[in-house]
Amino acid sequence: MKKLTVLALAITAMACQQNKIGYVDNVKLMDEYQEKVDVEAKFKTKAEALTKKRDSISQAFQLELQAFQTKAQKMSQKSAQEEYALLQQKGQFVGQQLQQEEQQLQQTSQTEMDSLVSKVKDEIKAYGAANGFTYILGGGDGGAVLYGQDTQNLTDAIVKILNDKYKK
Repeated sequence: MKKLTVLALAITAMACQQNKIGYVDNVKLMDEYQEKVDVEAKFKTKAEALTKKRDSISQAFQLELQAFQTKAQKMSQKSAQEEYALLQQKGQFVGQQLQQEEQQLQQTSQTEMDSLVSKVKDEIKAYGAANGFTYILGGGDGGAVLYGQDTQNLTDAIVKILNDKYKK
């Protein structure tokens, strides 16, 4: 009989135990995370520099093409075709190089952003474990939280932790 009573008390205690649940607004978190802001700014600067380089090369190539067109009028048709073919090859080569640089920049940017997302997830897990949360849900655009009490919103606390660690 005592075993049955102890078992009933244990089941009742487990049933009364509640899960501690919080949520994070993913969009706000990432928008306010300073390292993410800095990484975006760095890659935006690099992308702008690449765009300027592409524009400059394109402009120079256009001038070279115009000069060729003027020169081609005085050349034999065969010579003009040969030189035009060389110009086309040069244009394709330069275009491919620029495209490779752009792809490399995109890959590097994506790798850094993936690393940041992993860092944020690890910090959320650590925060949850340290503060006794059973679950921390993701909210914001496309998130799983459609409603949550403000007292359960952990976004600001986690942003502060991430930004404090980043400053160090």
